[in-house]
Amino acid sequence: MVGEPRAFDDDDDDEPGAEAERVERGGEEPRAQRLFADDETVDLRRSWDEIQVAFVDEPRRSVEQADHLVAATMKRLAEIFAQERQGLESQWDRGDDVSTEDLRVALQRYRAFFTRLLAV
Repeated sequence: MVGEPRAFDDDDDDEPGAEAERVERGGEEPRAQRLFADDETVDLRRSWDEIQVAFVDEPRRSVEQADHLVAATMKRLAEIFAQERQGLESQWDRGDDVSTEDLRVALQRYRAFFTRLLAV
């Protein structure tokens, strides 16, 4: 009923983004490794916050900066995946066995990225 207090629920299912996070994790699987290093994530979020705040005074410039930030972020992400792929391929080229764990982590990162691309 409206106005009744809700019981404490630590599932956070009603929190914004909870469903996307559950999908991103592939159900109940542990969360995959982050796409960016923590320091890069902090810098990217800070840049976005600055762009968003500046919108009030300079909307056109903010949109241009947002476009640049998104493009630079996509480029950096492509570089990260290329480096990881190159590392795996160099191991294969040398005849080294790549561990199943390394391949599992790589696939989790691809899945996390792909899921985010398709998120609504």
